[in-house]
Amino acid sequence: MNRTEREVTSREEILDILSRCPVIRLGFQGEPYPYVVPVCFGMEVVGELPVLYFHCARRGLKLELLRANSHVCVEGDIFIKTEPISHGITARYESVIGFGTCELLEEPEEILKGLRLLNQKYGYNDYPLDRCRGLEAVQAAKITVEAITGKRNLPRADG
Repeated sequence: MNRTEREVTSREEILDILSRCPVIRLGFQGEPYPYVVPVCFGMEVVGELPVLYFHCARRGLKLELLRANSHVCVEGDIFIKTEPISHGITARYESVIGFGTCELLEEPEEILKGLRLLNQKYGYNDYPLDRCRGLEAVQAAKITVEAITGKRNLPRADG
């Protein structure tokens, strides 16, 4: 990390940033280019690291790439604003980048757990999943994060 003064080293703060990200972007190994896609997500903390859940259709490029290589990069950010500073313009933000392994879920209990965590993140704690007409068409996945870092450039308290 070039700007070490912006590094977030506290695991608790990194997890807080991640929990406040509206979406995450997943990076997959693709050929000839990497493939990056934004997804809504649910999260739980196991030990000191996050486990992330997302859902998607049961077919598509994302699943093809995951089946070929389950290693993913996870990026999340909270953009605050841009502003002029003494020597230019800067962006104010918080962000995380993690690396992990993604598995496609097959067990109904695990799928429902992931979907419940996703619903909770977006404020639908009590939504009855049995009302979802398209549930049988949903593929759920779990990312076990193995390493994660954080970075921030917050507005100064005096302005």
